[in-house]
Amino acid sequence: MFDVVVIGGGPSGATAAEDLARSGHSVALLDRAGRIKPCGGAIPPRLIADFDLPDDQLVARITTARMISPTGRHVDIPIENGFVGMVDRKDFDEFLRARAAGAGATRVTGTYLRIDRSDATPAVLYRDKASGEERRLDTRLIIGADGARSTVARDEVPGADRIPYVIAYHEIIEAPAAAGSYDPARCDVIYDGAISPDFYGWVFPHGKSASVGMGSMMRGVDLKQATADLRAASGLSDCATLRREGAPIPLKPLDRWDNGRDVVLAGDAAGVVAPSSGEGIYYAMVGGRVAAAAASACLATGRARDLKLARQLFMREHKTVFRVLASMQNAYYRSDERRERFVSLCHDIDVQRLTFEAYMNKKLVRARPMAHLRIGLKNLAHLTRLVPATRI
Repeated sequence: MFDVVVIGGGPSGATAAEDLARSGHSVALLDRAGRIKPCGGAIPPRLIADFDLPDDQLVARITTARMISPTGRHVDIPIENGFVGMVDRKDFDEFLRARAAGAGATRVTGTYLRIDRSDATPAVLYRDKASGEERRLDTRLIIGADGARSTVARDEVPGADRIPYVIAYHEIIEAPAAAGSYDPARCDVIYDGAISPDFYGWVFPHGKSASVGMGSMMRGVDLKQATADLRAASGLSDCATLRREGAPIPLKPLDRWDNGRDVVLAGDAAGVVAPSSGEGIYYAMVGGRVAAAAASACLATGRARDLKLARQLFMREHKTVFRVLASMQNAYYRSDERRERFVSLCHDIDVQRLTFEAYMNKKLVRARPMAHLRIGLKNLAHLTRLVPATRI
């Protein structure tokens, strides 16, 4: 009998399992193994500090972000007083799972099937990867961290099947030997309807490799062809392809994260990917941490309502940022003309500083009221077309 079974061993599930194990709870971490999520791999300094990430997990340190418009205009934004770390999910996720096991969590490799409630306490039924046999894990509580389109969420939480998604696809390629326009310390973000009609494309360095990809909510978009076009436009067509990966990315936190009984969701399963940027690693790990805190409280009190703490704790700190990012995506991702205006805004030094301060620290910066006013006026001028799209 475990206190908690965590379903899914990505950053969210592994973090939840580690936190619970370090708190003295008996935990099983069930993961399919071999699954690598398409991900640019960017992590902010706050993640490195909050989750004690060692330097050897960083495959690159990014000091510049380049925003590229539909007409090819670009702005290079320096990352002042720090860097954005890059990880390769192939190695990063396994590191987190191993760390959870080192803290005392029991690793189980298999595929989640369903929850059995024929006894007084639930049991997680899964198919063991090695034997192919159906097995069970008896437990008191369950954390569903099995990613976007979570089976646990669909089975247990009302409304979980109605969350909006971007379908993301990327190719991990060998980094070019000759640099050309490729900079191993710069992330390129491409806002071009020819690559993605409603999201963006990216070229993110990973040291000896790079992630090149895009995402879209629109059906009928050929993600592989769009990525091939992006590679060609970036001078990366001749680089060897190491991996190809695709998956849905949720773009809105669910209104409810628990079933009011014995299940709480975390990470992509709860929808905690930032709108506009699609950033998910940091928020997934925070989601795992608050799910662990809620489960620990429920185990201590016996009150199922304590599982609601997970969403409450997360939204208390990150709700405003998510709302701002969602508003930005709705305003600027709808057409190439709007995307052109968005890149124009990115030339503004106030936008650059406030954006990266918010990204690095994961909270809105309120100490510069005049900068916020200037940004608001420029934003209004672009959205009402009072100035040309290329006006900086």
